[in-house]
Amino acid sequence: MVVAAPVALTVMAGAVLAVVGVLTQEKPDSTDAARHGAAPSRHVSLQDALAATPMPTADPDDALPGPVSRQAAGVIELPRTKADGPADVPTGFPRTPEGALAQLAAIDVTAMQTGSMDGVRRVIAEWAALGGPTQETWSGVAGMASLLSAAGLPGAGSPQLAIVVRPVMGLIKGTVGPDFAVVCVNLEFTVTVEQTSRIAIADCQRMAWAGERWVIGAGPEPAPAPSVWPGTDTAVATGWRELRHV
Repeated sequence: MVVAAPVALTVMAGAVLAVVGVLTQEKPDSTDAARHGAAPSRHVSLQDALAATPMPTADPDDALPGPVSRQAAGVIELPRTKADGPADVPTGFPRTPEGALAQLAAIDVTAMQTGSMDGVRRVIAEWAALGGPTQETWSGVAGMASLLSAAGLPGAGSPQLAIVVRPVMGLIKGTVGPDFAVVCVNLEFTVTVEQTSRIAIADCQRMAWAGERWVIGAGPEPAPAPSVWPGTDTAVATGWRELRHV
């Protein structure tokens, strides 16, 4: 499987898992999310400490397809929604940690399945709070740029490129009050560029409640979670739980 996996996937995994530095660039005031700050300032230090706490590590090869575990992983039940939000991202998830995790999964899936720089930029422009990731700094933007570059494709993508993203496992790292949570999703990527390959890529984000919906919150992106093929012994051992929609 290591030989079969294209270079593009390897580069993309590294880009998505990199810890992004402190984000200082503000978003345009025209976006709905920019009009809402993150959680109250009295919780800022707690939020930063939670986000920066290191996560378990795994070998890079663990992100490639591996044997299914006989162990039973824990389960996180995610709410469903039929509402469409900005940039075609599903919205309407409840003000709960599970709702925050469901919203992050929806953001990641929508952004990465666009297969283009414009697509990921359009998503993060609508789904980050003031002081959060921008169209230049978001790890999803860096990941898409690395994927397209490694595949020899332009920023607009290509009809030859197909990306299917499925959120399979997740975890709730912690919360600070009812309006802030750090959540992580373990995504199964199926990428086709002349041939098809699969890899797991994890994403952790600060999620802040912004009036009517969850958005990616202000501050540096959290310490990365291990990218591990879902359902393996390693995935269970590192704390990933199966996602089920209810």
